[in-house]
Amino acid sequence: MAENTEETTEFEGETPSTYTTETSASAVVADTERAPLTVPGGAVGRRKQAIARVRLIPGSGNWIVNGRTLENFFPNKLHQQDVNEPFKVLGLEGAYDVIARIHGGGISGQAGALRLGIARSLNEIDRDANRATLKKNGYLTRDARVIERKKAGLKKARKASQFSKR
Repeated sequence: MAENTEETTEFEGETPSTYTTETSASAVVADTERAPLTVPGGAVGRRKQAIARVRLIPGSGNWIVNGRTLENFFPNKLHQQDVNEPFKVLGLEGAYDVIARIHGGGISGQAGALRLGIARSLNEIDRDANRATLKKNGYLTRDARVIERKKAGLKKARKASQFSKR
């Protein structure tokens, strides 16, 4: 047991300079905090049947989604956090005003579309600084899963009537 405590005290004072699997997310965010650029950006995000057209403008962090505030449009805190993740990862919370138009799909699909649109906008604004972090966290990948179509002779996409041998 004494050997194990010596090994753990050996790494206590060090701070990680590069990202490893053992590095906490807060340590990485603290290293990457920087001033936001004063350049606007825009992009389109899609998820299931939802489409979000997003415009980012340097400002104070105001959200306007279909003419309403973020809390009014997405009352669920989980969706609010999901949409805000690209800003958190880059350390740019409150640096940009978000103006978005969303149509189609349901609440969850719209939140996913808005998150992809924000990530693509941030990528467009500063590709050199933002792309690696956004790509590593999976925010630039479009989720291609959509509802499977109904097949002929079945009740739903895969649901069939019960088989009777006799």
